[in-house]
Amino acid sequence: MIDWMKKGVFAGVGVASFTKEKIEEIAKEYIAKGKISEKEGEKLVGDMLASAEKSRQELKEQIEEGVNSLLAKMDLVRKEDMKALREEIASLRAELAGLKGDEEEPAGDKPAE
Repeated sequence: MIDWMKKGVFAGVGVASFTKEKIEEIAKEYIAKGKISEKEGEKLVGDMLASAEKSRQELKEQIEEGVNSLLAKMDLVRKEDMKALREEIASLRAELAGLKGDEEEPAGDKPAE
């Protein structure tokens, strides 16, 4: 009996949007109407919470995939890529400054080899 109720509730409302309070409220209604026992209500709450969390995680993954796909199509630079490029530029500038410093030393100031 719980299975058909879960399916009906899941189909009627997006599971991902359920809060714990709403799920508990639904279970209490079914218990009060005598449609399920208290034990079945606890199981229903646990199953629905697990399903809601799974749905939220799946939705999050789908959104992340969609955003990443869109960014790739738009040819935009991501924040971490920009940070890596900035670090590489800073490193190259420091290396270049070191090389320029070596070139600018007068010939008489170089240590004897």
